[in-house]
Amino acid sequence: MQTTKSTEVIVIGAGYAGLASALTLHDAGTSVLVLEANERVGGRIFSEPQPDGTIVDHGGQWIGPTQYRLHAYADRFGVERFKTYTGGANLELWHDGTIRGFGLVGPEDGPGIEAYAEATARIDELARTVNLEQPALTPNAEALDSETAHSYFERTVADPDARLRLALAVQGVWTVEPRDLSMLHLLFYVAAAGDFEQLMEAENCAQDSRFFGGAQEPANRIAAHLGDAVRLGTRVLEVHQEDDRVRVVTDQGEYTAQHVISTLPPQAASRVRFTPELPLAKRRFVAKSVMGDVAKIHVGYETPFWRAKGFSGEAVTYGAPMVGVIFDNSPDDAASGVLVCFVYADRLREWQTLGAEARREEVIATLVRMFGEEARAALWYTEKNWSNDEFAGGGYAATPAPGTWIEHAAAGWRAPVGRLHWAGTETASVWNGYIDGAIRSGERAAAEILG
Repeated sequence: MQTTKSTEVIVIGAGYAGLASALTLHDAGTSVLVLEANERVGGRIFSEPQPDGTIVDHGGQWIGPTQYRLHAYADRFGVERFKTYTGGANLELWHDGTIRGFGLVGPEDGPGIEAYAEATARIDELARTVNLEQPALTPNAEALDSETAHSYFERTVADPDARLRLALAVQGVWTVEPRDLSMLHLLFYVAAAGDFEQLMEAENCAQDSRFFGGAQEPANRIAAHLGDAVRLGTRVLEVHQEDDRVRVVTDQGEYTAQHVISTLPPQAASRVRFTPELPLAKRRFVAKSVMGDVAKIHVGYETPFWRAKGFSGEAVTYGAPMVGVIFDNSPDDAASGVLVCFVYADRLREWQTLGAEARREEVIATLVRMFGEEARAALWYTEKNWSNDEFAGGGYAATPAPGTWIEHAAAGWRAPVGRLHWAGTETASVWNGYIDGAIRSGERAAAEILG
C-alpha cells in the first residue's frame, strides 16, 4: 500500500485532457501527479497492434487541419501524420437496396440530397449564434435546449429521405439517436468544430489525417516525458476537500495536493465519492450527461483490394444493416488492408445482443455487399464496444440530455468547486468531443490553477 504522498496538483485520468493538464503544469514548474485507473494512458484513445503487426485505433483516431493543439502536441513529440485515403468512389447503400457511388460529398442524385444540404446550411446559420463560452446564454437557448434534433427535423425538413440522412449524421457524430440530442447541444457542437461539414467530411475536415503509430502515440510520448508523475493502475475512490488541501483516496493509498483536476468522463466521475458533496448543479449536469453507444470494428485483409476496384473504402448504409459507416483504415504504405466499421445507437443496441460469431457475420456480410466477395477473406477481426468499456462507459463523448444546458450548466459544466477543477473533452469550447478539445480543456484547467 502506497504511503501518503503530497504534491501541488493531482490530475485524475491520463487521457489527453489529463496529460495536457499535467504537461502544462510540469512546463510551468509545478509538481503534479497523474492518477490513472487503467494500465495504459490515452483514455478513449486506444491503439493496439493486430496479429499481422498492423496498429488499429479502437477509439479516436483522426486529426483535422484546425485541430491546432493536437497538431502542436504531435509536433512537439515528433509524431508524424498521414492523409486519410480518399481515392476512388465512396459508396452509399440506400434502404431500398440501391448502391450509389459518389465523390467526397454525398451523391448528387441521391434521394433527399438537396433538402439535406438546405437543412445543414440552416444548422450552420443557427450555429453561428451560439455562445461557445456559455452555451446557455445563446439567443433562444431555452427553446433550443427544449427541442430535440428529431422534433426539429420533423418540423423543418419536409423530405423524409433528407431526414434519414440527418439521422445517420447524428448517429455518426454523436453516437445517439436524434431523439436524445437537444438542438442547443447540436448547434454548440457544430459551432465548436467550425461548421457542419467539418464534422462530417474527411479532406480538410475532422477526418483528414491519421497518426503513424496510432492516435495514442502522442499520449504515450507525453507520459514518457512526465515519467514517474504518471501512476497507472491507480483507481481514485474518494476526493475530500479540506481547509488547506485536497485528500485523494485510491486503491493504492492516499495522496494530498493543493488542487485536483478531474478529467473523468461523467459516468466514471459519478463513481467517485466527493466530500463535501458536490453542488447540486454539478451533480445534475454529470448525471444528465450520458455517454453515447458505439462499437468500432476493424477487419484486416492481405491488401486494400477495394482500391483496385475503384473504391475509397468509405461507405454509408441505410436500412437493415447494423453497420452505419465504413472507412479505409489501412496503413499509409498499404502493406495490408483494413476496413473500420461503426455501429451506433439503436443499431448498436441490437447488434450487441448477438453472439460473437453472429456479430462478426453481420459485419462481414455488409462488407461483402459493399465491396464484393473478396471481403469474406478476412485475415483477422477485432471489435471494441465502448458502451461496455469499464472506464469510459460509452463513446465518443457524453451528450447532455435536453434541458440540461439551460438548467445546470452555469454552475455545473466546468466551473471550479473550491480546489477542484474540471477538464475532459466534454468541457471544451472548441472541438468539444474530440482529442483537440480534450487537450484544450486540460490546458484551461491547468491555467485556472496557475492563474
